[in-house]
Amino acid sequence: MTDLKSLIDKNRIPTHIAIIMDGNGRWAKQRGSFRIVGHQNAITSVRDSTESCAELGVKYLTLYAFSTENWSRPKEEVTALMELLVATIQGEISTLKKNNVKLHVIGDFESLPPHCQDSLQAGINETSSNTGLVLTLALSYSGRWDITRAAKKIALAVSEGKLSPDQITEQTIKEFLSTASIPDPELMIRTSGELRLSNFLLWELAYAELYITETLWPDFKKDDLYKAVLDYQKRERRFGKTSEQLNEQMI
Repeated sequence: MTDLKSLIDKNRIPTHIAIIMDGNGRWAKQRGSFRIVGHQNAITSVRDSTESCAELGVKYLTLYAFSTENWSRPKEEVTALMELLVATIQGEISTLKKNNVKLHVIGDFESLPPHCQDSLQAGINETSSNTGLVLTLALSYSGRWDITRAAKKIALAVSEGKLSPDQITEQTIKEFLSTASIPDPELMIRTSGELRLSNFLLWELAYAELYITETLWPDFKKDDLYKAVLDYQKRERRFGKTSEQLNEQMI
């Protein structure tokens, strides 16, 4: 069996990888189980992806854990998800600390149940001094929510005379987003074969390379992440330029 990790060019590792973790419900349905069973089995995939990114030298990993739209799911599933989130964070803090991983959260934090907020804040506080991989959980998050929130903050700054319309640039908008402290993703992975962004990091994914796999999230393991990185390394990132222009810059 080929050691995929050994094929990766360590000089071309994406700084930031974002993942839409999709397919938990289908995974459970295929096995005749309740949807929450899929979510429970997804924890191993989160752990594998985090460890793989840390080992490769990826600096930032952002996981789409719960969207603002997910609140419309059956109450029983949402409640079970929140309880699973609390238990997982509490159970993983020591491992995060051991592996020098820093926990970060983006999204409408205050919409989460109080005990979830407490658990997350404890994890954030206990890993705040870590200097390795930054693991960001997008919880009660959506790209449109974040852009709308940023627009309101910019409008307020303008009304208070702290900012003039002429000063508003793309960088200004970036600074008002919840992702202001982290670079835009270079690689976005989506599991389960769905071909859409699902309201995830709409501003930040403008120039990300997209990698779609049919693998359902609970089955997504280290080799699956290595395949995504290897595929990314085959891409030519032009940012609107031609291949010839890029080649001239390298000379």
